[in-house]
Amino acid sequence: MAGGWTRDGNVQDQIDASVKDAVKLARSRLPDGEGSTYCEQCEAYISDARRKAIPGVRLCVSCQAEVEKRQTTPTGYNRRGSKDSQLK
Repeated sequence: MAGGWTRDGNVQDQIDASVKDAVKLARSRLPDGEGSTYCEQCEAYISDARRKAIPGVRLCVSCQAEVEKRQTTPTGYNRRGSKDSQLK
């Protein structure tokens, strides 16, 4: 059931688009290519287990944690034009 000026199914289309955007962002952050034996930032040894678990890894656990702290998660944007989402 759509409300206002939207057509039926429009809300689900918006949800699907939001999920697609989030998946695209997550995939863009995955490492690719050949991994490193030593961290690119601090030159610490990257264990075999980590390199096997995450193909293409280039950072040690500590440096990766720092990078992830600095990454911001997009809050998204108002696809529907809802007044409630604009009042934040």
